[in-house]
Amino acid sequence: MAGLRVLIAGGGTGGHVIPALAIARELQDSAGAEVRFVGTARGLETRLVPEAGFPLQLIHVGQLKGVSALTRVRTMADLPLGVMRCVGLLKSFRPDVVVGVGGYASGPAMMAAILLRIPTLAFEPNAVPGLANRMVGKRVSAAAVNFEETRGYFRNARVTGIPVRREFFEVPERMGGGGKRLLVFGGSQGARVLNEVMPKIAGRLLEEVAGLEIVHQVGGRNGTACLEAYGRTGLLGERVRVQPYLDAMVEEFAAADLMLCRSGASTMAELAAAGKAAVLVPFPLAADDHQRKNADAFVAAGAAELIVEREITEERLLGVLVGLLQDDARRVAMGRRARELAHPRAVEEIAGIVLGLVR
Repeated sequence: MAGLRVLIAGGGTGGHVIPALAIARELQDSAGAEVRFVGTARGLETRLVPEAGFPLQLIHVGQLKGVSALTRVRTMADLPLGVMRCVGLLKSFRPDVVVGVGGYASGPAMMAAILLRIPTLAFEPNAVPGLANRMVGKRVSAAAVNFEETRGYFRNARVTGIPVRREFFEVPERMGGGGKRLLVFGGSQGARVLNEVMPKIAGRLLEEVAGLEIVHQVGGRNGTACLEAYGRTGLLGERVRVQPYLDAMVEEFAAADLMLCRSGASTMAELAAAGKAAVLVPFPLAADDHQRKNADAFVAAGAAELIVEREITEERLLGVLVGLLQDDARRVAMGRRARELAHPRAVEEIAGIVLGLVR
């Protein structure tokens, strides 16, 4: 569509920024769109968006979650200034559509677009929308969501799923038998509880499950202590691989029989695309407890098991992992149910909604 301009607002975490970049690339490739981003200085968008080759403009938006009452009051007082800043950006760029992906910059930009009567699309990857999307949900032109139960928060909502790299959908099914591999990961920063418990149970887990290999992404922030804890066990080697980061995640997914991980929206979409059984440990401090609600949806579908972080003990985690690793039939069935939750055409559908709003 010649001359199409799209502004994508929001970010913060990879769960918002990575799908936003997929949407931007699809609109650029399929419709020749000119795409710009609006974000804040404290989100991952400051690194990922420029690396992807898209212009990024930053606005100042205060925090509302996990801060003092005084900070919340200041943030609310500054909100009109953020909206007016976005009004200026919109008048300068003159986009045909504004896409809000959640995060601090999303709310002011979407409010500004609504004030200027510019068509708006809210993208919501989590089961329960974040504050920014809840603020504008009933006033947006349309919404693209990941869960059926999320539709009620928005006008004209459609379940599209989350854009996921095509390679995840091409991961072959593992039928069990022979050696097993457990993949443990908690995102770029790792998951503290998994980093603390896994070194303590790794030895017994290897004894209980013949031929098991453990691959553990420990993250950068608290990964050093975890790596040292594994080192003290004497297990590091062919059967236990511990790294701060795993770059080739598609290949790691393909080689794994079972996942032990958090339940952020992007992780859940990748589990579904690859058809992988998982033991989910939601991050308890996630905004509005959205990771727990994401996990509940997979548990209800029979695609995963859930352990609440405060209830984790060495014995319980060991028992759950051993049970699943030794039960090929159940694990394969869970993976198939996970794949039923996947949305292989998510990015195309979302781009189609954007183009529909323009037309």
